[in-house]
Amino acid sequence: MSTPFASTADTAEQRPQVVELGSDVYGYISNSDPNCGFVVGRDCVLAVDTTATPTLARRWLAELRKITDKPVRYVFLTHYHAVRVMGASAFEGATIITSQGTRDLIAERGLADYESERARMPRLFPDVSDIPGLTRPHIGFKEELVLDLGNHEVRLMHLGKGHSAGDAVCWVPGAGVMFGGDLIENRCGIYCGDAYLTEWLQTLERLRAFRPKVLVPGRGSPMRTLKEISDAIDTHKDFLVTLLTIVRQGLAQGLDLKGCYLLADQQLTPRFGHWPVYRHVMPFDVARAWDELRGIEHPQIWTNEKDRELWNALA
Repeated sequence: MSTPFASTADTAEQRPQVVELGSDVYGYISNSDPNCGFVVGRDCVLAVDTTATPTLARRWLAELRKITDKPVRYVFLTHYHAVRVMGASAFEGATIITSQGTRDLIAERGLADYESERARMPRLFPDVSDIPGLTRPHIGFKEELVLDLGNHEVRLMHLGKGHSAGDAVCWVPGAGVMFGGDLIENRCGIYCGDAYLTEWLQTLERLRAFRPKVLVPGRGSPMRTLKEISDAIDTHKDFLVTLLTIVRQGLAQGLDLKGCYLLADQQLTPRFGHWPVYRHVMPFDVARAWDELRGIEHPQIWTNEKDRELWNALA
């Protein structure tokens, strides 16, 4: 691998667009940057994820204000990664809600993750000096929290481990819309560095069982039919299963981490290498599969220094 570190060469700006997904439910959708969204209630708004910096969040709020002038009373974070949570300070006065797992992860590794992601994806972190510090949730729920927004009941649910230990989804049953966060991607690179790969496969089936009319992935276009949703889940699972299978084969052959990486690169790239962010995620994906299959239960805490050591080892 002789590519620039992570996404440092990704300098092409993406302009997110507000997209109507259902009655009073909207996505803030990019081509392949992290997606966000919001639900307009009778008297207030629920935001889903916040972008990586207050500057980006204020741009989003300006677009939201073209739809409604109601206050953003709730901010729901699907998981702890910095690209989704560090813009929260732009939502002044809002109650920040996460799963308890995400709340714990922010406390345990939020700062390390922020420094890591900022170095990996500099384009997504403009004006970092405006970030006042870690985003600290006000409320953490174990399995489910239901919000009554008047015109919509919103269910915030932890369906199981996957992309991280604390992933949660936002389900708006009256509109048939689900925000999946990075539990589900739509033909974009699947980041597994903080994942529980085997459990993720089961969690995706729990997500599928809701049969949403619209599913907003962490990255990529919203899926708007049951077939599109099922295909995206199948493709996502196919990547995870193939990754695990290849690394398991490498371990059985006595290969070291770099050997497993080369084997995975050889077999995965022809099928998935055209996905945005694919090259960025691959070293971290193989490293996590290597750890999980050797019995290391919890993902390691990534730091900028550790990221570059891994990148250099697999280069």
